[in-house]
Amino acid sequence: MFTSGLRWITAARPGFLVVTLVAALLGIASAQACGAGWHPLDAAVTVVLALLAHAAINLHNDWGDALIGSDALNTDRIGPFTGGSRVVQDGVFTAAQLRDMVQMIGMVVIGGGLVLAARAGPGLLFIGMAGLALGWAYSHPRLALMSRGAGELAVAAGWWLVVVGADYVQRRHFDAAPALAGVSLALLIAAMLWIAEFPDARSDAQAGKRTLVVRLGPTVAALGYLGLVVVAHGWVAYWWWAVWLPTTAWLALGSAPLSLVAAGLLWHHRRTPQRLRPAIVLTLAAAVLHGVLLTVAYGQIAGLR
Repeated sequence: MFTSGLRWITAARPGFLVVTLVAALLGIASAQACGAGWHPLDAAVTVVLALLAHAAINLHNDWGDALIGSDALNTDRIGPFTGGSRVVQDGVFTAAQLRDMVQMIGMVVIGGGLVLAARAGPGLLFIGMAGLALGWAYSHPRLALMSRGAGELAVAAGWWLVVVGADYVQRRHFDAAPALAGVSLALLIAAMLWIAEFPDARSDAQAGKRTLVVRLGPTVAALGYLGLVVVAHGWVAYWWWAVWLPTTAWLALGSAPLSLVAAGLLWHHRRTPQRLRPAIVLTLAAAVLHGVLLTVAYGQIAGLR
């Protein structure tokens, strides 16, 4: 039982769940900075449900890739960052087992979400349904947003919803604060997917998975990555200057050097993606650092109240 549990944890790619933790904490912090009531149990449940939803989405993605065969064709992956968990290809689980586990986790998330919505308000239902729909549509062969060049947009929207939803649970209504706060983090999380598509591009193309990197080619896609991380940090700079973000929100620009170094490495190795591991690590680090610094900025305001 213990060994099986560890295998499922590995299959869920726990290293990436940290971005969801940071997104949820950012939403909670934004609510506290605005003087919303503090609901610690609801905050804890929010974090757990968000992490479970992310784990289910990762498993669903491996199931979808197993169906179209892209992971089986992938010999250029940079584990554990690209090419999926490979639990199906290595014979650890079958695609059907992944599907069944996704359904089980999904029932827990939906049940918990309904209870949380009963406490926080009906608006949470719309946030939850939108997030689950994006996670389903990203990998399911019926829509396969990941194969239609819309994967990055779906990822950005999904993690933006995590920030908005975590704030809503505490605030009990919608507000512009988390909507603004979540954009830059969502874009940097989308950048993680963008750069991870480079090592997988050859196998994705063979399997008919037309990601943005496959569609644009390495040169244009590398420039697109640069544009994405510049816009993310420019968003913070602009709204901080406009006094819509906390006074210390400029600290979140501390992730910009990591993103720019990653962009430089990507440009240099755009045609040799097997050498992109440092750039991928920097991209993940930039997203986490950015979210943490924004959370700290909001947390400082909350602490002054």
